[in-house]
Amino acid sequence: MRSALALGAALLLLTACDGGSRAPREHKAQTNNTGFPAADRPVATIVSARWSTEEARDRLNEAGKVMDLAGIKPGMTVADIGAGEGYYTIRLAQRVGKEGRVVAEDIVPEVRDALATRVVRERLDNVSVRLGLPADPRLPEASFHRVLMVHMYHEIESPYEFLWRLRPSLTPDGQVIVVDADRPTEHHGTPPNLLKCEFAAVGYGLVSMRPMPSAGGYIAIFRAEGERPEPGMIKACKSGARATPAAVQPGKGSE
Repeated sequence: MRSALALGAALLLLTACDGGSRAPREHKAQTNNTGFPAADRPVATIVSARWSTEEARDRLNEAGKVMDLAGIKPGMTVADIGAGEGYYTIRLAQRVGKEGRVVAEDIVPEVRDALATRVVRERLDNVSVRLGLPADPRLPEASFHRVLMVHMYHEIESPYEFLWRLRPSLTPDGQVIVVDADRPTEHHGTPPNLLKCEFAAVGYGLVSMRPMPSAGGYIAIFRAEGERPEPGMIKACKSGARATPAAVQPGKGSE
């Protein structure tokens, strides 16, 4: 009886968050004319919802360090993009507390369903689960103080459209936090200069970037600056090129 009630609650949570859309399991090369430039780089396939075991990550205090550097505090509203099994979702919920809110998003329906069940099982009343699309996180506007993308940016097949659609979801002081490895995208990482260039192309300024061995690479923090460019004005970055000066706004830079 108890498991049936939990399953019913999970289904209710999914119905409220999903909107009925389904996302494909695998990323494919962009072929349709969306008005956004295609990424000039390989896109990593989604091979697993798990980057490492939660126990191993906790021994390194990975989530704690990321949340500290991201300035995540009680009462904030945070999005966990590519939430997978919910390693960050669970710890974000604890950090923001009862007055805060966490939206966990994933594009794989089975992964999203499993996470929703976990959220109900662990009674995380400040968490909701949402099914996103490969090129659109489908987040409400002007809602998020922080958006986390941990070990998943290299899996985004249409980064310019994705970042463009993400921008309106940020609050005026909102920031996007990327944790990734410094290696080619096809090897499940993103070279830092390429990351800075792609964000800059959509009007994000770099706040800070620093090595983070405990999370397998580096952490980069961005914020939206100026007007959001029209899709046709966005220029794709060359995967083998260094970031242009425009990728780092004056007065900012890496740490």
